[in-house]
Amino acid sequence: MNPVMQAHDIRVHYPVGGGLFGRKGLVKAVDGVSFTLRTGETLAVVGESGCGKSTLARIATLMEAPTSGELTIDGKPTAHPNSWRSLRLNVQMVFQNPYGSLNPRKTVGGILEEPLAINHRGDARTREAAARAMMDKVGLRHDQYGRYPHMFSGGQRQRIAIARALMLNPRVVVADEPVSALDVSIQAQVLNLMMDLQDEFDLAYLFISHDLSVVRHIAHEVMVMYCGRPVEHGPKESIFSAPQHPYTRMLLAATPSVDPRHRKSAVTIKGELPSPLNPPPGCAFASRCPYATSRCTAERPELRPFVGHTVACHNLETIA
Repeated sequence: MNPVMQAHDIRVHYPVGGGLFGRKGLVKAVDGVSFTLRTGETLAVVGESGCGKSTLARIATLMEAPTSGELTIDGKPTAHPNSWRSLRLNVQMVFQNPYGSLNPRKTVGGILEEPLAINHRGDARTREAAARAMMDKVGLRHDQYGRYPHMFSGGQRQRIAIARALMLNPRVVVADEPVSALDVSIQAQVLNLMMDLQDEFDLAYLFISHDLSVVRHIAHEVMVMYCGRPVEHGPKESIFSAPQHPYTRMLLAATPSVDPRHRKSAVTIKGELPSPLNPPPGCAFASRCPYATSRCTAERPELRPFVGHTVACHNLETIA
């Protein structure tokens, strides 16, 4: 499968402070992320709130430029903002909140036709036909074409948002927690819809989530992030069946389960995520890790191949 998006050592640092009573600092929201996203596949990015997932989504959709590193879309570099307008057509986004991401003043038809109108695609009749065809694809009825977003349920609104993202025939869809605001009974329907559309249009998904049960359903590869950096990256099946990094193991052990044996053995991740304004010098997870050594607090581990994954941990051989 062909790579449609590649990131190499992406870093996003924000200067803060420096006012009358503040000291200058640097928030390292993303601090060295690399990945390859291929046609027809889903890369899930998981981790706690504040780990840099949504910042990475903004970089991938060209909403902002990275501080350093390289992002390519269809092999084309994105270093120069002058090229963003054409490249953005290949990358669209589905936002977390379907209640806030749709214009309440526009009908469904107007929402779906807007990307085509902005980019001068076809006349009014052609745009309407394309919008109605996309409504069929996402399971919306034609008599809903003239209705407003407040007349729909959360699941239906997210179907509208997905349809809008596909109107320009993108190569990549970045989905930032696309089902977290939905009822559990609706989540599976939306995920199955996204998987069907992926097969039909040969889409690549960059899927941002903190819910491992959702990731297990839709992902092909999983990248686990902690404090702005990836700590483990590999195929979904092996990540879930044989996690290597202590943080990944704790995330999976903390996932709710109906099995009482799993609940009794569940692990609680103690402590707080380090501040990206002042990250520790060594491994960011060392203060919460039961396997941490003096090397962990002094030297930052880099990603390295281990048992079919790439993992950032000094002690893999002893804890495996």
